[in-house]
Amino acid sequence: MPTVTTPETETGAVIDQRIDRVVPLTTPALLLHELPLGAPLTSAVLAGRRAVGRVLDHADDRLLVVVGPCSVHDPAAALDYARRLRVAADRHAEDLLVVMRVYFEKPRSTVGWKGLINDPALDGSGDVNRGLRTARALLLDVLRLGLPVGCEFLDPITPQYIADTVAWGAIGARTVESQVHRQLASGLSMPIGMKNRPDGSISTAVDAIRAAGVPHVFPGIDVSGTPAIMHTRGNADGHLVLRGGGGRPNYDAESVSGALDLLRKAGLPERVVVDASHANSGKDHRNQPKVAADVAAQLAAGQRGIVGIMLESFLLDGRQDLDPTRELTYGRSVTDACIGWDTTAEVLDHLASAVRTRRAALPTPA
Repeated sequence: MPTVTTPETETGAVIDQRIDRVVPLTTPALLLHELPLGAPLTSAVLAGRRAVGRVLDHADDRLLVVVGPCSVHDPAAALDYARRLRVAADRHAEDLLVVMRVYFEKPRSTVGWKGLINDPALDGSGDVNRGLRTARALLLDVLRLGLPVGCEFLDPITPQYIADTVAWGAIGARTVESQVHRQLASGLSMPIGMKNRPDGSISTAVDAIRAAGVPHVFPGIDVSGTPAIMHTRGNADGHLVLRGGGGRPNYDAESVSGALDLLRKAGLPERVVVDASHANSGKDHRNQPKVAADVAAQLAAGQRGIVGIMLESFLLDGRQDLDPTRELTYGRSVTDACIGWDTTAEVLDHLASAVRTRRAALPTPA
């Protein structure tokens, strides 16, 4: 007898052939209901975004400092770090606008742990629902301490779950050329930094700033988790992040001047954030203070085009591998190597001093 083919069996023969299993994803609305931002924290997020915007627009002469772990793997250690950072942020409040780096998604060139949202158990189990809840709970805890938070947006769906808590965001070096991420940035509610490409191309990031600054229409999901067509207004708070690339740093005065010139020629605001890690540090965390010292010297010499700096920092310096046979060292990164807390405090002191020197030489325009 001939085999009877139905539309259902035909579809089953051509889709999901490499999908092992499908797990229902909690909706953004449900997670926001379970872990609400609430009125006081809403006000804090809005104040943080306004403060970042004022620094970017040179209306506030402080330096934006985005500092924290490469990627959060231990919420308890991250909150411990946040408590220390809050004290430092208060001490330097007149000179530095400190935003805690709270990254949950780790882009990978090949394979490896992809971050707390994707794998909160650090064992490959991929419990994304647990990861989203864990990430949002930590963000709320950091906000309650009085610190604004910064995140890199990698997956185009996850912002609906956490973006309401974020004061500053970034599009990474690997995704800055992606149309999907430029469209996403155009609709995000906070200032967005665009990193130069891993090969060092700055013009690509400049193009991304321009692209994200105009309206876009693209498919996505709304807060209920329903597929929707997103119509964006464009993000006027896009800015350039220099992270080095192609085996060369780009934080020195000549590189910064060249980047500002590219922004000027593109008709964009002249503002850059220097990433002290990645290619700028030669992927050696011990070089981050050297990068910060060079940036501080430029600030003290009157450079106003540098509006911020990024530091990868945790409780302990260095990094460690994920090893199921050994207990992890508390407060040490499992992704990129970070500078430890004592070094971080020294770097913040130095940056604050440089801002004061710049302020004395070049008073903020009225």
